[in-house]
Amino acid sequence: MFASFFPSPKAFLLSAIAWFLITLAMWFGFADGLAAQFSLMREALPTVEGQRPPFLNPDKIWLYQYIVLVTAAFCVFWFFKERNQWYWWAVCGSALILLVSYFQVQLGVYINNWYGDFYDLIQLALSERGTSNVTAEQYFGKLFTLLYILIPNILILVLFSFFTSHYVFRWRTAMNDYYMTNWEQLRSVEGAAQRVQEDTMRFSEIMEGLGSAFISSIMTLIAFLPLLWNLSKEVTELPLVGAVNGSLVLVAILSAMFGTVLLAAVGYRLPGLEFNNQKVEAAYRKELVYGEDDEARAEPPTVKELFTGVRKNYFKLYFNYLYFDIFRFAYLQGASFIPLIALGPTLIAGVITFGIYQQINQAFSRVENSFQFLVNSWKTIIVLMSIHKRLKAFESRIDVTFLDKAEPTLTS
Repeated sequence: MFASFFPSPKAFLLSAIAWFLITLAMWFGFADGLAAQFSLMREALPTVEGQRPPFLNPDKIWLYQYIVLVTAAFCVFWFFKERNQWYWWAVCGSALILLVSYFQVQLGVYINNWYGDFYDLIQLALSERGTSNVTAEQYFGKLFTLLYILIPNILILVLFSFFTSHYVFRWRTAMNDYYMTNWEQLRSVEGAAQRVQEDTMRFSEIMEGLGSAFISSIMTLIAFLPLLWNLSKEVTELPLVGAVNGSLVLVAILSAMFGTVLLAAVGYRLPGLEFNNQKVEAAYRKELVYGEDDEARAEPPTVKELFTGVRKNYFKLYFNYLYFDIFRFAYLQGASFIPLIALGPTLIAGVITFGIYQQINQAFSRVENSFQFLVNSWKTIIVLMSIHKRLKAFESRIDVTFLDKAEPTLTS
């Protein structure tokens, strides 16, 4: 699954994590103070209202330059260390996905700040009924500033979706070529054709959605945790607890941890049932395929017995998903009220504006949703785990000595 696409997958992943930590230490150690010397923008671009957009100033531009430079350095390192036939997609393509995901999160931070200012403007307009505290130029001028974000963002989203679709199909192609190179050792495996055709397809599709969501969650936490920490200073106290530094961050972490542990406990049987489901489906499908060419196969008693196995396993799945969904939906519905409860004393005291409340609410939701990645994606993760388990069992039939000699012909 991974060795067919990435160069030395374990070393690649570990080097990526190590390089991230090194570059992070370099940034906070000395690099963040070099904007005056190296930033491509010496002066920020003004907006319509004469304000400087926070994502277009010398410090931010230098941060973006730095991220692009260290990412390019990582790609160059692997270009010389171990460049396989899928280098441009596996290494450079992964790097591009990370860069665009980070850019998307930065836009989200700006929009969150924009909402704070905009709702403060609404509060000012509604503060005295029948009076005009806000002009039409101020109101529509504020709305107009979002065009700087929304128009390029739409274009980037379309192109990014197009690119990631090609990225995961290249990954599927690499797996397909890898398995077909070793087909002589794999063809005797039960459901071998299904592993090569269906499981590689489903694996790549799930990785497209799940992988993008995971990367986005990590990037969101990096960008929004400091923002939520600063916004926590506006919170006077938490119910039953009192004043706590970084109170909203603490609440978001505890909420997500509770939901993750809860769903992992109630859904521990589901990956095994999904795995068994594919086994009984494969046996049923195989008998029907044989029956197309051999009149002696796919007899009604045999088919009925195989389909009974399919039905039995599905009914087990339905029952287990029944109580799993009870806990899942109960938790998700309850979690939506957590920020309102946490902000209760602060709102009652009336010490924040409506705009700050909106900033806190949106930033809290972004952080909590990122921490809830496992909760929100648990059903998809269960399917992915079952596919991974099947493909690992499938790959275990490949002789290691044969693999060392085999050089699959891959097409990009």
